[in-house]
This record gives sequence, structure tokens and C-alpha cells, in this order.
Amino acid sequence: MPQIPQTLHELTVGQLSARSGAAVSALHFYEAKGLISSRRTSGNQRRYTRDALRRVAFIRAAQRVGIPLATIRDALAELPEERTPNRDDWARLSAAWRSELDDRIARLARLRDHLTDCIGCGCLSLENCVLSNPDDVSGRQISGSRLMPERPSAGRP
Repeated sequence: MPQIPQTLHELTVGQLSARSGAAVSALHFYEAKGLISSRRTSGNQRRYTRDALRRVAFIRAAQRVGIPLATIRDALAELPEERTPNRDDWARLSAAWRSELDDRIARLARLRDHLTDCIGCGCLSLENCVLSNPDDVSGRQISGSRLMPERPSAGRP
């Protein structure tokens, strides 16, 4: 991995990629989504401040646990003066995201536990399907068979 001199305050996209482990295309994507920012040189090359390394690490850690990019962007925007997230920020945000992750884990566990039964049975019974209609939620909302929940049309209540 190329060393970045401590006196260097700005990084090229290649240096940021090498140091962060994120592909150049991912960095461009993060920038397009407003997660990181750069300035342009007179030759129109991107330059990132060193704090972009911590922002990219924060983004990638949040993505690894399944946090959507829009949620990550909103969290970064809440930081004072758009500063780099620190340990306290991560602790606060991860605590806020914990219930969402717990719900996702529960849904995935349910899917894992019932996937073989569902695929193996071949039924299309929404009343009994633990994946498509857990606890017969659809039966309480609508009558008749529905493979997909109805979406209200424009102009319909």
C-alpha cells in the first residue's frame, strides 16, 4: 500500500482508493451521492482532504452492517460543520441504528428458517405462507388471493 506523507494534506482519488480500500468508482459514486467531497485542481483533477479517509471508513463500516447510503448521508449531514465522524459519533449513530438492524436480523432469521419449507412446498397460499404473508397480515387487510399487495392508484383513497 502506498504511503501517504503526513505533510500531504490532499489526496488524489488513486491515493484515497489505495489507502481506504474503496474502488475509485466507489469513491466517485460516494461523491455523486454527497457522502464525500473534493475540490478540482486547475487541471480538473479531484483532490480530497485527508479527513476523507475517515469518512470513507465510516461509510464502508455502515454499509457492511446494511445501513442504506441515504441514511448514512443523512447521518453525515447532521455532524456539526460537516466534520469527520469520530468514535462518539459512531457510538451515537450505531445505537440509533440498532433497532433497525435487530429488525433486519429477525426478518433474515425468519427467512432462513422457513426458506426451504416455502420453496419446497410449492404452495401459493398467502394465508399460510410465513414469508409472503407472515401471521396472515394480508388476510386482515384484504380478502381474496393476492400475490402482491395492491397499491393505491392516483385519485383513489
